[in-house]
Amino acid sequence: MTEQQKRRGRVRAAELVGRQWLNTGGRELRLEDFRGKVVVLDFWTFCCINCLHVIDELRPLEAEFADEVVTVGVHSPKFEHEADPDALIAAVERYAVHHPVLDDPELTTWQNYAVKAWPTLVVIDPEGYVVHVAAGEGHVEALRSVISEVVAEHDAKGTLHRGDGPYVPPPAPETTLRFPGKVIALNSGNLLVSDSANHSLVEFESDGETVVRRIGTGERGRADGVAPTFAEPAGLALLPEELAAEVGYDVVVADIVNHLLRGLRLADGSVTTLAGTGDQWRDGSDSGPGLETPLTSPWDVAWWEPAGGVVIAMAGNHTLGLFDPRTGEVRRFAGTTVEGLRDGAADQAFFAQTSGLADGGDRLWLADSETSALRWVEADGDGFAIRTAVGTGLFDFGHADGPAAKALLQHPLGVAVLPDGSVAVCDTYNGAIRRYEPATEEVSTLATDVSEPSGATVVDGELVVVASAAHRLERPVPPGLAAKLIDGASQQVKRPATEIGTGEVELAVVFTPPPGTKLDERYGPSTRLEVTSTPEELLVEGAGVGTDLTRRLVLAEGVEQGVLHVVAQAASCDDDDRIEHPACRLTRQDWGVPIKITADGPDRLPLVMGGLDA
Repeated sequence: MTEQQKRRGRVRAAELVGRQWLNTGGRELRLEDFRGKVVVLDFWTFCCINCLHVIDELRPLEAEFADEVVTVGVHSPKFEHEADPDALIAAVERYAVHHPVLDDPELTTWQNYAVKAWPTLVVIDPEGYVVHVAAGEGHVEALRSVISEVVAEHDAKGTLHRGDGPYVPPPAPETTLRFPGKVIALNSGNLLVSDSANHSLVEFESDGETVVRRIGTGERGRADGVAPTFAEPAGLALLPEELAAEVGYDVVVADIVNHLLRGLRLADGSVTTLAGTGDQWRDGSDSGPGLETPLTSPWDVAWWEPAGGVVIAMAGNHTLGLFDPRTGEVRRFAGTTVEGLRDGAADQAFFAQTSGLADGGDRLWLADSETSALRWVEADGDGFAIRTAVGTGLFDFGHADGPAAKALLQHPLGVAVLPDGSVAVCDTYNGAIRRYEPATEEVSTLATDVSEPSGATVVDGELVVVASAAHRLERPVPPGLAAKLIDGASQQVKRPATEIGTGEVELAVVFTPPPGTKLDERYGPSTRLEVTSTPEELLVEGAGVGTDLTRRLVLAEGVEQGVLHVVAQAASCDDDDRIEHPACRLTRQDWGVPIKITADGPDRLPLVMGGLDA
């Protein structure tokens, strides 16, 4: 029995219940099929950038413990589109998920394991007992410690069975593009596309079909030069010609999984790294010399003259960054890292996985995907301000046209400014191209049945769209086509709200340092907790930043529901005083917890960041 089991008691893992299994060659699996293995359940949803981080973080761990551990992705969707079985099959391929995946569209297994956040990891021992839970990302070292302890224990007991797991890879498809991300028009009239799943860029003639050249070897990597490698590149920004001549490259590329900005010189196809260290930003400064400053999943980029640089949609921490090609400096441009929707001064705004940018002159338009919102940045006095055109928050979405205040989108990933000044929105999970008219503040639909549109550009007045899940470029809006209105219904995330009591509630973030480590208090408090709410008036007391992971919250009378935004972090180091420079790590997680306030609800809200709740 592990130390955590001794402290808490043995908790039997719940059965794995869902609609179908993927990556198993058609075989249906049950928990008993994993007896003798250490199982890591990864609760994820494919819209969630933190979930995508975890998929990549787990890869080396899966290789290290290939004979002892089976990872099972439990896909519990946030958006309606993510519950589509075909969309999930595509996402598993898109993100190179190389382990079995349970399709959990009704969040049955999610609820059986009392999960409250995407992503959440659950470790089950070879006898079928839960031994560790961790929410968020950055848990690889903790998992390695826990798994090593469990493997040693059950190896000694004779209850560990080594050997291959049940993963069966699907057949590899062949298409010119594979889940392309973004497109821009070049000065030559050609089109440049980020071929995300093929880890390369492709230049087409203006028809969008005739390949001129492929830039990149197609292998996942971060090599510069004339044979470059990328890792799921997406956003593309064409620099002004005079600036490009000055800095020596023409296009800035958002290299998502590498957490880098890359520069492409069109003359010879050579690539250089401009910003990022290759490590993901987790805490501390995100401003400084580009090559010394970590980034986090830059999803899109756009040159915007009012800001004097390339704005970065930093999806990984819900902010906007700014890169200056002349100085090579990068800095925070807008956002606080809190995931949500809040307008106002740039340094106070909340974003939620911004994934699309478009230069609109005096406005920079942006698709804020997790809030299903269309927003913009504009100059405001000596600074900048954030405004919202469409969207209300983290958990409301749909497909409805009309006045922008009532219109609904579903996880948009791209935007483009049309010749008349209106804005085309790649309404990704609705499979539609939407139009927002700033003068009238009206939303309409230009096209439907577009397969996960993720980016767009305008060529000779015509909209060219990346139909990502169809693996091609499309022109879905014929010239002269009138927009139509769709009177759709509002939808909400299936995730059930967490019930809590009225008045005073204790918020408790649970964090137990992994085996062999301790909280790092050498330089002061090792933990940090930030709490905000939507609506802001939900919290009478308890909002703000502190160092204790337990917080007394006082809820306002008359408010029946809302969202608690919780950001927690804890620093831990190796627990061995003989080591002069112990290895240290920072664990960080943010939750957007929908809550329902009831008279008989509990007076304690536990959120597990790492360990097991007492």
